[in-house]
Amino acid sequence: MGANDYVHGYSDRERSRLRDQANTLAGILHHDTVYPAGSRVLEAGCGVGAQTIILAEHSPGAAVTSVDLSPASVEKARSLARQNGIRNVDFQVADIFRLPFGDGTFDHVFVCFVLEHLPRPVEALAALKRVLKPGGTITVIEGDHGSCCFHPESLEATRAIRCLVDLQRSAGGNALIGRELYPLIASAGFRDVRVSPRMVYVDASRPGLVEGFTMNTFTAMVEGVRGPALASGLIDETTWDKGIAGLYRTTASDGVFCYTFFKGTAIK
Repeated sequence: MGANDYVHGYSDRERSRLRDQANTLAGILHHDTVYPAGSRVLEAGCGVGAQTIILAEHSPGAAVTSVDLSPASVEKARSLARQNGIRNVDFQVADIFRLPFGDGTFDHVFVCFVLEHLPRPVEALAALKRVLKPGGTITVIEGDHGSCCFHPESLEATRAIRCLVDLQRSAGGNALIGRELYPLIASAGFRDVRVSPRMVYVDASRPGLVEGFTMNTFTAMVEGVRGPALASGLIDETTWDKGIAGLYRTTASDGVFCYTFFKGTAIK
């Protein structure tokens, strides 16, 4: 994946969405990711550092190296870490497929919301496996846009979500990759692969998730591909607008929204 192939773009709005997503989902996705003091951890594909802050705070005694292909994103991540007083992370610009580290450099590897954007995810996992020590662990977290279900139903909302899936596929990625984590990690040669679903369930009794996830994370992500979706002819403007309205409708007092992430762990 090139630095310009990220389907969601690199706007300030997207950076804000990523931070909202990380903060909202921290308990669901990251509560059981803790690395011991003295261990060396590689975060592959750190983006603007939204997950990095949580990773570093949960394991303050670990030495974290966070890499990303985009120099602009790495600079944003470095700045965010400084703002949050994070001192145990070293940021570098690097390509997952050409990592500038020797074999067996790290005790652990952490990959979150990265494989979905790569055309060759198994090769990426194999490249990460190379820099892991024997017996080292990998943690992989991905979403699956096909896991969405919501009330009230909206065919237009389903079509709008499908536009994001199709656009990501055309860019070489896979927005449905969460369901594939087990075979992908196993195919890369890891052992003791374990995958657990992490469902986000949202209704009006959970206002933090209504705003933080349904509105500011998921719906904002779909809204972000409006231009490409219309330009590509995947959907017409009227259907798109009805679809986005349908997603916002799920945030009403009688609305419900569900989405499933998948978290995989394995050993080299």
